Amino acid sequence: MGRLQGKVCIVTGGARGQGGAEAELFRNEGAEVIITDVLDELGQRHAAAIGATFLLHDVRSETDWDEVVRQTLERHGRIDVLINNAGIYARGKLLDTSLEQYRHIIEVNQVGVFLGMKAVAPTMIAQHAGSIVNISSIAGLIGAAHAVAYGASKFAVRGMTKSVALELARYGVRANSIHPGMIETDMITDVTGGNAQRHDRMAGAVPVGRPAAADEVAYLALYLASDESRYSTGAEFVIDGGVTAG
Repeated sequence: MGRLQGKVCIVTGGARGQGGAEAELFRNEGAEVIITDVLDELGQRHAAAIGATFLLHDVRSETDWDEVVRQTLERHGRIDVLINNAGIYARGKLLDTSLEQYRHIIEVNQVGVFLGMKAVAPTMIAQHAGSIVNISSIAGLIGAAHAVAYGASKFAVRGMTKSVALELARYGVRANSIHPGMIETDMITDVTGGNAQRHDRMAGAVPVGRPAAADEVAYLALYLASDESRYSTGAEFVIDGGVTAG
């Protein structure tokens, strides 16, 4: 029996990369998985490949969130896990970041997480069970140079997670955050600007000497989604190869 047998899991940003790895692993562990993303074609293809359901979904939209919850309940009758994985990154010094750029990152990375937790909470409260896993970053633990908006959004995810964990604990609903460091996904190209030398410098600065693969983060998300982590809530789980250890 899989570690998520019988559970219904929503994974945002699940068309590719880290979210795609989480969705695939969860399916392999017995879960019914609903992938959501703005990447329609990629999402449809990945869902078909792993036997999941795909829903086109902009995490900034409260209406979209209501529809994701409605369709999930219509298909499966419950929601056991929400992985708030969808996120974007953009480099930008303080003086070079426009208000529009700042708000765009906040809307996706922060408001999207807020709306997701709010959307699934009534169902999880009624079930008296549920696990919310919010993907933050080590940029939500330490300062991130030239990423003022991204850092702000990821610190906010960390704080919201703790608040919601305290609020929902009495209902049997847990909330935790994951804080990845350098992960080898498409987003790393946004971080490095596609510069191979910058990529290698970043990888060399990781104490273990390499970036993580997406499935390494997925296995941490699996632990938090499963009942194995039933006594963990309101916590930060760091997966960064030792970057924040010093």
